[in-house]
Amino acid sequence: MDPFANQIISGALHYFRVHPGLWDDRLDKAVAMGLNTVETYIPWNLHEPHQGEFVFSGICDVAQFIRKAQAHQLQVIVRPGPYICAEWDNGGFPGWLLALPGGKLRCVDPVYLDAVEKYFTVLFDQLRPLLCTNGGPVIMLQVENEYGSYGNDQNYLQHLVALYRKWQMDVPYFTSDGPTTLMLAGGACDGITPTVNFGSGHENAFRVLKEFRPDAPECCMEFWNGWFDHWGEKHIRRPAEEGENAFAPEYEKMIARGAHVNLYMFHGGTNFGFTAGANGSSYTDYAPTVTSYDYDCPLSEAGDPTAKYLACQRILKKYTGNPRIRPIEKSPKIAPPECQLTGSCLLRSCLDQIAARSGQAVVPPTLEELGENFGFIHYKTSLPAYDEDPVLSLLDVNDYVQVWLDGKYLGSQFRRKDPKKFVIPGRSDGAVLELLVESTGRINYGPYVGKDRKGIGGSVCLNLQTLFNWEYFLLPMTGLDRVPFEPLREIESEPAFYRGTFDLAETADTFVNRPGVKGSVWINGFHLGRYWDIGPTETLYIPAPVLRKGQNEIIILEQEKLLAPTITFTAEPNLGDI
Repeated sequence: MDPFANQIISGALHYFRVHPGLWDDRLDKAVAMGLNTVETYIPWNLHEPHQGEFVFSGICDVAQFIRKAQAHQLQVIVRPGPYICAEWDNGGFPGWLLALPGGKLRCVDPVYLDAVEKYFTVLFDQLRPLLCTNGGPVIMLQVENEYGSYGNDQNYLQHLVALYRKWQMDVPYFTSDGPTTLMLAGGACDGITPTVNFGSGHENAFRVLKEFRPDAPECCMEFWNGWFDHWGEKHIRRPAEEGENAFAPEYEKMIARGAHVNLYMFHGGTNFGFTAGANGSSYTDYAPTVTSYDYDCPLSEAGDPTAKYLACQRILKKYTGNPRIRPIEKSPKIAPPECQLTGSCLLRSCLDQIAARSGQAVVPPTLEELGENFGFIHYKTSLPAYDEDPVLSLLDVNDYVQVWLDGKYLGSQFRRKDPKKFVIPGRSDGAVLELLVESTGRINYGPYVGKDRKGIGGSVCLNLQTLFNWEYFLLPMTGLDRVPFEPLREIESEPAFYRGTFDLAETADTFVNRPGVKGSVWINGFHLGRYWDIGPTETLYIPAPVLRKGQNEIIILEQEKLLAPTITFTAEPNLGDI
């Protein structure tokens, strides 16, 4: 079969960034905009969170998502990795993979390839019945992802192709890379269709592609119609129809010439929980991605049509005459009543109850060595008696670390981007040092993928003396039902859980306003994601299916200081200033 026999008009829609209760809604809106195809990555770290433990239910039920796409008469392009980038933690690689002895990622390494084959064996059992050759909607599979931006191990790419064929994944394969000869030479492989990714300059991109592979179809596998945000930076916007670098004129020219185009993104969705990744090309050049993955694309984070959605409809109706194009409305929104918090619990008082694992270690273990993808580690060690006032050095402590000495809070540090001078006063009877370290997202692109360990990745020193012998508590924050809440106490500058309830007569999408300096929010047990006062985002999206009529529970983990004992909601998002 030739998937390029007819023009592919596609849009990226990641099932793992959309609540499953809204998959049908988003797919229906893809149809209404004029798409005939949707594309999705598959994140390895969600489907094999711990080595040998596979998850394909709930938001991880990729097969159900693909079946729903077929029910909406949409074709599906699947990009199974093993690396996906996607502004997703570690580019999709699970944390435990980084701790395997000797494993080198994204090359012909036996430890790495053994892990890939075991994962693909299970994943492909999910996907095989959904291939178009078996009556399903999946028309193509990608081999790796933008590999030419990372490496040039052609034997590795051919090994992945051999795995696809071994497991009878018998649909056409493709690669996608930036439109340069260096990237195409590194990322394309013999016998596999190359495609290109870009946000502008389509004529030059397709020229480079044709010069590299004359028989390649004109296919943009990622047309970047917006962009993503980092914490502490401005919100990024791209104009729809007019202005510098407007989206629509470039898109229209590609559609008019019959090129195959996949919008990245059609609908961005949300980096729920701790799943957002980060960018960085060195230890200090590190920028974590925010919770919202709105991406300034045609369909907003809450599933509402934007100016780009209307522009796409205009263009696709003009050139395709697709009869399924139709107007859509914004989804209903509500602003729930204020929620009074009634319970609280200091984090350091309940470590035993909520820890997934604890123990003693000579050298403090990383998140990866403890087999975990996301969350925090609390470390504790005893200091000897000394006369001088040494300086505490936190070397490669990733990422957001908070420090206590004998129970007194000394402050926080964000990697070495935000160095602090923690002076430890001398004392004759020693002291207890505590560190709480949060992973704010592993680097997902470039040469540091797979090298960004979380927790204490280096040393903790007093002056130049390395501290050994630690107690640790692994805190993935998945056991909040075990938090021993007590009546709300006075708000302190101390990491703490807070709990409250609010009642709803009806449910709909809504947003919660940032409740504190830095932390996370759960609604009815569903982890919405992180907030941080450095911006740009000031709200967190609450999908309607998370809410219920009657009583709803909110839990907040505030790491620094809550703003007030009252939580407020809004019917409109605030993604920040541009």
